[in-house]
Amino acid sequence: MTRTITLWALVLAVGAFVLQWLEYRYLARAFSREIYVSLIGAAFAVGGVWVGWKLASRAAPVPFARNVAAVASLGLTGQEVKVLERLAAGQSNKEIAAGLGLSPNTVKTHIAHLFEKLAVSRRTQAVSKARDLHLIP
Repeated sequence: MTRTITLWALVLAVGAFVLQWLEYRYLARAFSREIYVSLIGAAFAVGGVWVGWKLASRAAPVPFARNVAAVASLGLTGQEVKVLERLAAGQSNKEIAAGLGLSPNTVKTHIAHLFEKLAVSRRTQAVSKARDLHLIP
């Protein structure tokens, strides 16, 4: 990142030097403002394509693999893992209950068990810890 910023700063400095060297005031009178705006727009377009290409050429992410050992050691049930996944998606207790075909009270019980097993006191803490342990993607 620092290398890229330095490179672009150097390019801009060289461009400024060249414009000064060619007596910018003469060129500004000789060419219209639209040409300069077009050149700057083209430079940004080329830069955007280059940045997009650099970002897109990264390797594909590794598919998620659940840490089965952590699930077993924490004693999480399959239903608790499903509730945890839906917690991570930001669903409310009612939405989780409707999606899994459970009672909202059952969902509350599962969440209380998750809090106890993960040693947390908030939903966000549970999701964060579950991600750290690779229980959910």
